[in-house]
Amino acid sequence: MTTGAAGAALRLVDALGWHWSLLGRWSEALRCCALALDVAADGRGDARARVAVWQAGFAMLSGAGVDVLPAALAAADELADAGIRARARWFLAFAHRGRGELATTARLVDDVVEQAGAVGDRWGTAAALAVRATVARAGGALDAAARDSERSDQLFQELGDRWGRLRATTTLAELAEISGDYEQAARLHREGLRMAEELRLHDEASMRLSGLGRIALLTGNLGEADDRHERARQLAARGGHPVAEEFAEVGLALSARRAGRLDDAERHLRRWVDWLRTVDGEPGLALVLAELGFLAEQRGDPAAALETHLDGLAAAQRVGDPRAIALALEGLAGAQAGNRPEHAAELLGAAGALRDGVGAPLPPAERGDVGRIGDRLRAALGATAFEAHLARGAQRGWNELVPARGSAV
Repeated sequence: MTTGAAGAALRLVDALGWHWSLLGRWSEALRCCALALDVAADGRGDARARVAVWQAGFAMLSGAGVDVLPAALAAADELADAGIRARARWFLAFAHRGRGELATTARLVDDVVEQAGAVGDRWGTAAALAVRATVARAGGALDAAARDSERSDQLFQELGDRWGRLRATTTLAELAEISGDYEQAARLHREGLRMAEELRLHDEASMRLSGLGRIALLTGNLGEADDRHERARQLAARGGHPVAEEFAEVGLALSARRAGRLDDAERHLRRWVDWLRTVDGEPGLALVLAELGFLAEQRGDPAAALETHLDGLAAAQRVGDPRAIALALEGLAGAQAGNRPEHAAELLGAAGALRDGVGAPLPPAERGDVGRIGDRLRAALGATAFEAHLARGAQRGWNELVPARGSAV
């Protein structure tokens, strides 16, 4: 192939990169990137570097792993224009988020915020802030997540970019849900669903349907929750979007356990455990393991509950989200409530202190397991002793309270 034809292939693929990204057509994008890079194997320059960045980003988005990141960053560094270089690094951070280590994503996106700001790129700044907000939310830095997502949404509104607003308002809706402001969360999800449907972004529409399903679940409407989550699951499955499909099916599991359909809940959860073990940077695995641990406890198998919650705690620690760690501690309290009620009460106290420490105490709608376990412990210990152990646990480091594997339950 001539040099001119090779260059044209690279430019065509580069021009289509954002289109593929928006529509989630990652397999098609990867095939075209590979073909273009193959015919331009001996080439250098910006066009080849940009396609190499697209290829690496699509590989990460499709779940092929994050080992491609170092070479892709090197390719991005070859780009001559500082603004284009910053946007290339943003795409890599965006693709890495939720699929690689959270600390790596954080370093990448911090650099992009600075680089985009230095060249006056408002879109690049807004996009980087949206990603950084998700990193902060996953790590339990909720105030930072709110600042970045609010600023991102403001910039995207000024730019008239609905895709960008989808990114920013997702985090704002999650923060509203965490704080118990379900009316605000539902409003943001409805607005996001409308924008996603207008833009024909099926993965985003699925995520917003699931978001509305979560709010229905938390406000006690299990029928609506199941309907929303099942519609979201089907939409994600048809489009080949595993992240959105997992989020929807876990919602079905949450509803099933609340309704006492423990076998259904387990079936939904088990489908995703192996897949989640391949994904870093997001507390999805910790949540699924916590749910499986609560299922074991409710079935009267404290030993299985203990081991499962310890696995969940390890997953939560890898991400570093204090709320996910607290959830695992609450599960461990339930597993130990029968034979070690004093220790279980201290675990509950430590979990509550962790949540309070990041300004996110459990809202009433999410206190079902904690209330159930607390009632059991209060009955076993008496109200005075229970409160004393709860307070003691809140003062102790949670690390001191984690039981060993195989310990008596």
